This record gives sequence, structure tokens and C-alpha cells, in this order.
Amino acid sequence: MTEEKKKVAIIGGGIAGLTAAFYLQKIIHDKKLPLEIKLIEASQRLGGKMQTVIRDGFTIERGPDSFLARKTSMIRLAKEVGMEEQLVSNSTGTSYVLVNDKLYSMPGGSIMGIPTEIGPFITTGLFSIPGKLRAAADFVLPRSEGNTDQSLGEFFRRRLGDEVVENLIEPLLSGIYAGDIDQMSLMSTFPQFYEVEQKYRSLIVGMKKTTPSKPKVQPAEKKKGAFLTFKSGLQSFAEGIEAKLDPNSILKGHRVDKITKTNDQYELYLNNGDTLIADCIVAATPHKITQSMFSDYRIFDPLKAVPSTSVATVALAFPEEAIKKDIDGTGFVVSRNGDYSITACTWTHKKWAHSTPKGKVLLRCYVGRAGDETIVDLSDDRIIQIVLDDLSRTMDIGIQPEFAVVSRWKDSMPQYTVGHKQRLETIRKHIKSELPGVFLASASYGGVGLPDCIDQGEEAVKGVLEYLNVTE
Repeated sequence: MTEEKKKVAIIGGGIAGLTAAFYLQKIIHDKKLPLEIKLIEASQRLGGKMQTVIRDGFTIERGPDSFLARKTSMIRLAKEVGMEEQLVSNSTGTSYVLVNDKLYSMPGGSIMGIPTEIGPFITTGLFSIPGKLRAAADFVLPRSEGNTDQSLGEFFRRRLGDEVVENLIEPLLSGIYAGDIDQMSLMSTFPQFYEVEQKYRSLIVGMKKTTPSKPKVQPAEKKKGAFLTFKSGLQSFAEGIEAKLDPNSILKGHRVDKITKTNDQYELYLNNGDTLIADCIVAATPHKITQSMFSDYRIFDPLKAVPSTSVATVALAFPEEAIKKDIDGTGFVVSRNGDYSITACTWTHKKWAHSTPKGKVLLRCYVGRAGDETIVDLSDDRIIQIVLDDLSRTMDIGIQPEFAVVSRWKDSMPQYTVGHKQRLETIRKHIKSELPGVFLASASYGGVGLPDCIDQGEEAVKGVLEYLNVTE
């Protein structure tokens, strides 16, 4: 008599769900485990925010455009899927900050805006002399008190002052999270800064001591960028993972409306009226969807209060001659102190040479952030015009783009507000006792970058195998 297979439902086909499905299937095949998986995705495609438009020789990302090379879980997954050869590194170049209608190059040696070299910091025009003197107070200020969470804004303002925060740190950090740094949790986003401060007292001294020295680059060598992407676009990676999955294990175009626990199993009610039974669930869904699916269980109620920001990306394709004032670099971030709608602009043709045909230019701009999201709801034409007006103040663009791609991401950027880590710990503790066999994995919980979501998918796989008591 054959052993009845345990069923694992993975809800959400973004990178976290795809990772969980891929590694679970691999272990099931390798170890011949009595498990079967079902990956359920509400839309008609897998990959979540990894969406690529290939048009007229351009490779345009709608969502993220790359990942940090030092976070190796994505490289490892690319190897497993057989796509390692497709990886390309970004070209390096000067990055700028736009403050008061002027582009200032990022001070050399700054790590997320924290100076590790004094010379470039003293000579930059980004800050006034009083602003620089205030930042120097970091050398003498005491450590933060107690191991409690605080906002990024509170932490950095106390150490380096308002000017450094508003002209450098805020544009960089809010570019990653599209958030309000005076609400965002230090312990859930950059706990390493707190640890450095506790160990060395001075943030500047600590960052200098803990930052590895740059390897000497020989004249013939090209400096390698910190980011990687795929030549054929990030969507091709999602498609590569999907191609390795058993087609019978994937259910697209089906939304899970509700989940209830019955004895030792879970019933999943789908929007088409069907019901699926699972012994284990990986909820690789945004926090609001997770809460809605488990609405019968109060333990998820704290997720209702977690905000999400709406953003949009605007890719603009031009002939080379359109840019009358070319700037040597890869892009800029924008200080909130100006009256610009864009929050950042990447000169994609310079950062990712493979993305753009010869003789063409590709600019990718970002709009929308915490407290300034209404622009995302405007028409494509209106958003494009606002972006062009902003760009013309910096780059002197003389003509309309050959084409534009506007991508809206409604409520897509989860905000790790102060107390995020403690809230999650409490929810996970209650899940373990009340809904054992349920695991959370997505950008809403343990990091918004693609490798962070892969890490969470892998962690969920470990949890599933442990819970079902099957050996890896």
C-alpha cells in the first residue's frame, strides 16, 4: 500500500513562492519524499514584480532592475536553474544627489550616506559648514540607549544632524523602501548601523573600521559593479524557474479567498468555488492579502495596520542626440527639499549597457513615496509629462521620447515601521501554537530585495520539512 502524500500549498507566485516551490520540488525528487506541492497564483503569470518589456531592442524592467551581488542566495538559485551564464554586472560610474536644482556627486567613501572618508565630506557642496560641523558631533556623541527599536530618521538625525539626513541619507534610503524614514524601523531595515554604533560609539569611525578596503584595481581591469541582473531581463529568471517546476504543480488565475483549519489540515477556498486541502501552507503573499485569507484568525490583525506605499516607474527611450546636456554618471536620487516629483533617475543605458541599442538612450525614473502617492493615479500621459518637466530642469532634453513605459505598483512597498520585528515575532509565535504548519515568506516580512525574498522562501522550505517531519 502506497503512503498517502502530504500536501503543501504555496500561495503567491512571486520570487519567494517560486523559490519555495523550486527547492521543495528538488528535495522531494532527490529524497523521494511522500509530499506534493501546489503553487497557487491569483494572476495569469508567475514572477511577481519581476516583469520585463522587450521592445525595439530595449530591455526594460517594470519592477526591480537588479539585486545586490553580495547577497549570494540569488546567484545560487540562478546556478541551480542553469542561468548563471546570463548574469551581468552593472557598469559603475558617478552617482549624484539633486539638491536645490543642482546635481552633486555622491561624496566618495560614503556608505548609505554615512561618511567613511573625511576629505570628500569636507569638500562637498552638498552640506553647509554648520551642517558639516553638526555631522562631526558623531565623533563625541554617546551611544543610543537600550536595545529598543527607533526610527531611521531619529537615529541618523541624532548622530549626523538634519542636513546630512535630508540631503543624502533620506534620498538613498527612501529610494530603497519608498518610505518615510521618520517612521521606518532601524532594527528591521539596517540593524547593522545600530550594532556599529554600540560597538564603536561613533558611527563614522565604526563604518570606516568595518568597511572592507577596496581591492586595488589594475589599470587594464574594469571595476565591477555591486549589482547583478540577467541579460534577458529579470522576468526570464522567473520563467526559468517555472520551466523547472512540474506543470501540474502550478495553478494560475486562482485566488485563495479564505483559509480555515480543520483538525490537522487546512481548507483553502478559491475564488472559483473550489476547495483545496493542505497539510502545510507557505503564504508568500503581501501582508494585507495574508491577513485577508486568514481573516478568521485574530493573530493576523496587526498586519492590517502595516502601511504600504504606491510607486510607479517611468522608462523613457530617446535617440542619443535628444540629451543636450549629457552627464557622466549612472543616475541620481532627489532630495525631498526640492519641488520635484521624481524621486530618482537611472541612466539605464550607462548602468546596464545590454539594455539599450547603440545610438539610443534609456532613462528610468521613479515617482511616488510615503506621503506623496497621488501621482501614481494620474494618466500615463500626465505622469510622462511631469517626469519630462523634471528631467528638463537637470538634463535639457529637447524632444519627446520615442516611447515610454509606465508601470504602476499600487500598495506594493511594505513599510517596516518602528516595532516591525516585535510584531512579526508575536505573530509567528501565535502561528506556531494556533496554526502550526503555516509559514510566512514575502517582501512584507524579512526584507524587500529579491535575495531577501529568496532567503525567506528557503527558510519556509526548512520549516515545512521540519513540521512534516521528513528528512532533507
